[in-house]
Amino acid sequence: MYWSFLIFALVVVLIPGPDFAVVTANTLTGGRRRGMWSAAGVATSNALQGTAAAAGLGALIVQAQPVLHAIKWAGIAYLVYLGVRAISSAIRGRYDEGVARGGAHGWRQGFLSNITNPKVLMFYLAVLPQFLAPGAGTPTLLLYAFSHAILSLAYLLLLAAFLHRVRGVLNRRPVRRALDAITGVTLLGFGARLATER
Repeated sequence: MYWSFLIFALVVVLIPGPDFAVVTANTLTGGRRRGMWSAAGVATSNALQGTAAAAGLGALIVQAQPVLHAIKWAGIAYLVYLGVRAISSAIRGRYDEGVARGGAHGWRQGFLSNITNPKVLMFYLAVLPQFLAPGAGTPTLLLYAFSHAILSLAYLLLLAAFLHRVRGVLNRRPVRRALDAITGVTLLGFGARLATER
């Protein structure tokens, strides 16, 4: 069952989502270091939510509908904020001011984009247990959750490294403006989809 879960988790990780967009934006703006810190922020959130699910806290959050709705709308607001910033950056077309921001900024964006996404918590609560054998305890659940977090981290680190290698091409002003516009619209789309899902 564990290997089946790893294959499934890898497929889930490879599907582009808000984490992909945030790591991409941070790498293009601040280079590999900031992109990798953004990936670390995502992985930290994954590990935290996996631990919460294993401890039974995730189920309590889901049952407390006002808390779950608050997390959901905080996530929507944050995605909209990032999307509007990216579109604004595309319109302005100036790309020297963001480089000074360091790893802490990238980590924060990665963490916030993931921790406010209720789909991540639902993955740990609803999908992951389907791969567990009957009677599996907390240590097994933590192993599965952390395995997903590590897979996500590895993929996003590779993404940041690749984007950094081709950053010279991608940071040409016309290309960068197009990428910012696409990233902004994509983030707004993720926010809209999250807002309309039950």
